[in-house]
Amino acid sequence: MEGISNADRTPYTALSSVVTDPAPSTTPAPPLADQDTISALSTGDLIDRYAAGVHSLDPRLLHATDEQASTYLRPEAGAGRWSCRALVVHLADSEMVLIHRMRRIACEEKPVLAIWDEDTFIDACVSDGSEGQPPPPVAGAIGTIHSLRLWTRDWLGTLSTEAYERTGLHPERGAVSLRDILEYSAWHIEHHALFLRKKLDLLLGPDHGGA
Repeated sequence: MEGISNADRTPYTALSSVVTDPAPSTTPAPPLADQDTISALSTGDLIDRYAAGVHSLDPRLLHATDEQASTYLRPEAGAGRWSCRALVVHLADSEMVLIHRMRRIACEEKPVLAIWDEDTFIDACVSDGSEGQPPPPVAGAIGTIHSLRLWTRDWLGTLSTEAYERTGLHPERGAVSLRDILEYSAWHIEHHALFLRKKLDLLLGPDHGGA
């Protein structure tokens, strides 16, 4: 995960030079990615926060050029190394993984949950365009996240209290409950939203987009 562990990536562009004092954004700050606060929420409030997670993503991304969205940053910049495009594709990939885990736990008896290599997915599945073709728009990944969360919100609202206590077996973390995964998912997008905001401050500056 960006900001926790991440492989070195190339190429770096001129926009990737170290900026130690970026100008602040004029866009509203996303919620703080505070795991303790999220864990303390009631189930209903947790579902609402989960469903609204896509709104923590900085809308300036939709004003970025393909080159800006595909720019990988130097670690010294303090904004994570992934490009903005890689970040939102990672979030879309994560949505599919985490939702599938929750649904398996709700439907199966203590399922063994598959793990995945997020860095391999970034390396193999993030396209910056090829053979003169533009890369897929970042809006597609954002729309995927939004649609999946709304669909999952409606499903989560149908579950019993007991369903949230059901568990699956994660090969590395041991037993995890459906609620554990929901809490993590709500936190995960907010965690990456903070990095996205820093990236866009470096790439676009505080006044770009005005939203």
